[in-house]
Amino acid sequence: MENKALYAPVVAHNAATGEVLLTGPQPRRNPFDTVGDMLRASAGRAPDCSFLIMPHAPGAKTLSYRDALAGAEARARAMIAAGLGPERPLAILSGNSIEHALMALGAMLAGVPYAPLSVPYSQLSDRSRLHAILDCLTPGLVWVETEADFHAALTDARALGLATTTPERGANGGLGQDPADVPLPLVGPADMAKVLFTSGSTGAPKGVITTHRMICTNQEAMAERWPFLLDEPPTIVEWLPWNHCFGGNLVFACALRHAGTLVIDAGRPMPAQFDATIRNLLDHPPTVHFGVPLGFTELVARLEADEGLAAHYFSRLKRMFTAGAALPGPVWDSYLALADRHARPEFRAHVSWGSTETAPVVTLSPDENRLADNLGVPVPGCEVKLVPNDEKMELRLRGPMVTPGYWRRPDLTGQSFDEDGFYRIGDAGKLIHDGADVIGIRFDGRTAENFKLVSGTWVQVGTLRLVFVGATRPVVQDAVITGHDRDEIGALVFLSLEGARATVGLPEATLAELAQNTVIQDSISRAMAAMGGRGSTRIARALILSEPPSLERGELTDKGYLNQRAALRHRAEDVARLHAATPSPDVIIPGLTPLRELA
Repeated sequence: MENKALYAPVVAHNAATGEVLLTGPQPRRNPFDTVGDMLRASAGRAPDCSFLIMPHAPGAKTLSYRDALAGAEARARAMIAAGLGPERPLAILSGNSIEHALMALGAMLAGVPYAPLSVPYSQLSDRSRLHAILDCLTPGLVWVETEADFHAALTDARALGLATTTPERGANGGLGQDPADVPLPLVGPADMAKVLFTSGSTGAPKGVITTHRMICTNQEAMAERWPFLLDEPPTIVEWLPWNHCFGGNLVFACALRHAGTLVIDAGRPMPAQFDATIRNLLDHPPTVHFGVPLGFTELVARLEADEGLAAHYFSRLKRMFTAGAALPGPVWDSYLALADRHARPEFRAHVSWGSTETAPVVTLSPDENRLADNLGVPVPGCEVKLVPNDEKMELRLRGPMVTPGYWRRPDLTGQSFDEDGFYRIGDAGKLIHDGADVIGIRFDGRTAENFKLVSGTWVQVGTLRLVFVGATRPVVQDAVITGHDRDEIGALVFLSLEGARATVGLPEATLAELAQNTVIQDSISRAMAAMGGRGSTRIARALILSEPPSLERGELTDKGYLNQRAALRHRAEDVARLHAATPSPDVIIPGLTPLRELA
């Protein structure tokens, strides 16, 4: 059990400006200097232990810490011999895999920044985002795991005059023989470990500089909040892609820092793909489970339907960690109810918050937290400033886990920090109190997503979306909130295929069929009526979409997050139909659905 006083933030109010500053505790231990130092320490501590397991690979491939260090060092020397360096980075096109890990670790040992790129960017028919990233990065080498899976992207890279290779071309991931006489450089905390490109939802993808200090201080902060990690190497089962900071920084480095085991999950929280995740959780019960709302939503449905699975899943679990977006309240409550029945006494569930620019963790909810929307308090070494911004308190961040800026974009770097060096993350928050104590921050929306109705009233998109998705569970997976400069709020609805099928008892029904099903429509209508509200808190109409959010159009990230802006842009005709003065028959309104039955 953590000492609450030890991690309570120092709270300072500025009466003149209305600002509030939360300061996390000072770190009690020095972090590792580099990711390479983490690798060397774990290889010395547990050389024969499994670092990575790929259950889906032929023969269930496993990589020990001893082999991880040897393989990474060999690749590092080969990269240096090939002329890669701080200005000639490495681009990686690959899913999560052992070869991907060896190339990434090798680059970090060699002092070569590397950029793991989103796999879908390489495989979509429109590869403009891939081209924009390569143009920005100017890599000295593009590495892909298999030529067959990335043929189009390889062709594009070669057309741009970039050098390419694959493991199919020989030793050391296709880099050639290990030049054993090439010395490895001295890499320091301020050196770049990687460049992580954001989704580009508001323009061209931005390359976030990620230093060794950012990753290492983040891990040490987490170890201070979860001290059991220092003595008990974790077992983690995870699918989150390594081109994102959550999977590639937090999850990967958590296993690496503590000589733990990361089971690379080929499953996804999507129809026909989640069975693989369940098998991996059964075969390797985790001690720490990191995840995003989409994954926990699917998991809770399975656990509620199978008490035996639930008992096995919780049998070794010490911590659950959700972040990236808010978990709908009913899903969170159901997860905690399952944990109350099956989990060990020391189990705790946590909510966290951060971004690519923060490596990613800046806050973590207290051990005793039972609130789904409590983002927590600053982790050791972090400061969070709340600044008045119209009707909101804008959140800004400072600490060693925050990026120094964007790759070759000094203009963006300058715009992203205030005069005191705090990073402007673009989120808003409200303090949560327990008496006089601040016990967390409640997410209060993205400052860029909120909009005004024609009445001039602000709509808090993030909060309203969560309420709607929670109220319409299990038939609704996600929704886009509409109504900018209109007189009513609407929702474009994406169904949960499995939840909707179970609700109507049609296991083979398509999304298009379910969208027209009156039982589904009526269930959403009744949920909207039960939500109530008025003005800026009342969803007055909804429209079920028969097509899922598109990864290619940027409506969905490869982590499973819905991009509100992109969806509104690409679904403009649906928005117009939803808000038409005379609604179409398939528009759902509270208590009156389907409209075609009233004609």
